[in-house]
Amino acid sequence: MSPASLLRSWSLPPVVTIAMVLSAIVYLRGWRIVRRADPSLLPSWRAAAFLSGLGSVWIALASPIDALNELLLTAHMLQHMLLMMVAPPLILLGAPLIPMVRGLPGVVARRSVGAVLNWPVAERAGHAVAHPVAGALAMGLAMFAWHIPRLYELALRSELWHEVEHASFFLASMIFWWPVVLPWPSRVQWPRWAIIPYLLIADLQNTALSAILTFSDRVLYRPYLEAPRLFGLSALEDQVAAGAFMWVAGSLAFILPAVVIAVQCLSTRSLRDQMSAVVAAASTIRS
Repeated sequence: MSPASLLRSWSLPPVVTIAMVLSAIVYLRGWRIVRRADPSLLPSWRAAAFLSGLGSVWIALASPIDALNELLLTAHMLQHMLLMMVAPPLILLGAPLIPMVRGLPGVVARRSVGAVLNWPVAERAGHAVAHPVAGALAMGLAMFAWHIPRLYELALRSELWHEVEHASFFLASMIFWWPVVLPWPSRVQWPRWAIIPYLLIADLQNTALSAILTFSDRVLYRPYLEAPRLFGLSALEDQVAAGAFMWVAGSLAFILPAVVIAVQCLSTRSLRDQMSAVVAAASTIRS
């Protein structure tokens, strides 16, 4: 198959497509119900973020990126970035918890899901999974484990294990991004400033893994040595490009939110200081 035909090779994975369409329908139905009660709870940009996140998952798994990932490590890396750094934070920015529950058809379904979510065991489990320590461990384990050559090559050889790899990347990233985005109505478990080192540690992990790919003097994954070469890239050049892409894209994904949170924390502190100064001045005037 020529590079041009590969770039036109879109697929329609049935399970992923049906799951994306049903999720969008349920979310939008619940979003409209919540908006009727109070439009300020779920502004339109949240729905746009959620749908963009679902679209990112579908593009990662249905576009030519998926067809190219067995031939180019760079394409495989782009697919992983979409599943780990783009789709999860966008979906969580959509604040999907309440809309997804409210959007379920039938009172019985909503009550059943609500009862499960309010079950003390489920609450404790959710609280543990949403903890930043769980997120850091999940992200680090997923990133490093699936880039071990044996596991990576297993995912390339087996369609089942490839799907397991994708699912673990996506779920681990959802857990990781949860304390960063704090989708409504989540509860804060760490001070907001603590999320900055949380993101920077993840960036260090990403940098270490990227450096291994970028500076290695040999091809780490044998299937790419045997694959037809595309776009004039040797297997080693493709690996260097994939590592560099992971380095830049991953660092931006971690550092930009850290900068935003730092600005928010400093703004909040500045406002607090100003209020304290006003109170102190008012007290001096009264005395």
